[in-house]
Amino acid sequence: MESIRLEKANEGDAEAIFQIQLQAFKPLLDKYQDHDTNPGNESIDRVFKRIHNPNGAFYKIIADETLAGAICVYWKEGCQFWISPMFISPEFQGKGIGQRAITLVENEYQQAVTWELATIQEEERNCYLYEKMGYVTTEVRKKLNERTTLVFYKKTVVKK
Repeated sequence: MESIRLEKANEGDAEAIFQIQLQAFKPLLDKYQDHDTNPGNESIDRVFKRIHNPNGAFYKIIADETLAGAICVYWKEGCQFWISPMFISPEFQGKGIGQRAITLVENEYQQAVTWELATIQEEERNCYLYEKMGYVTTEVRKKLNERTTLVFYKKTVVKK
C-alpha cells in the first residue's frame, strides 16, 4: 500500500462502511458466536450513531483511494481516548493498514494521555498488532462466552 489516509465518515458513507464491517467481523462471529458484542452482528443504526457521536469521530480508512475499512475513536474523561471498533476489509488485511490507521488517529489527537481498546484474547494476530504498537494488557478481561474472552489494552502517551 502506498497511501493511507483517514477521512471523517458521513451519512453517505454509512452503507459502504457497514458492508465492510459485516465482512470483516463475520469470520470472528462465526468462530466465537459472540452475538451480543460482535460488530458483525450490529445493525446499520450503530454506524449512524458512531458518525454522529458528539464525543467521538468515525473515520474511513482510505488505502490508495479505496475505502479499506474504518476506525472509530471516542474520548472519555479529559484526555482518555478509546478505539472501538477498527476494521479492515478482508481483501486489505495483513498489509499494515490497521497499524498505519492507528498511528494516524493517535497523531490526530495530540492531547491524548491514554489510548485504550479491547480485542478478542484468542486472536493472536490482533493482540500482536496492539502490543507491537505499545499497547499493554490491563488486568481487565471479560469472558463473552465459553469460546472467547475480551482482553483490554492501554497505551500511555509519553509527552516530549
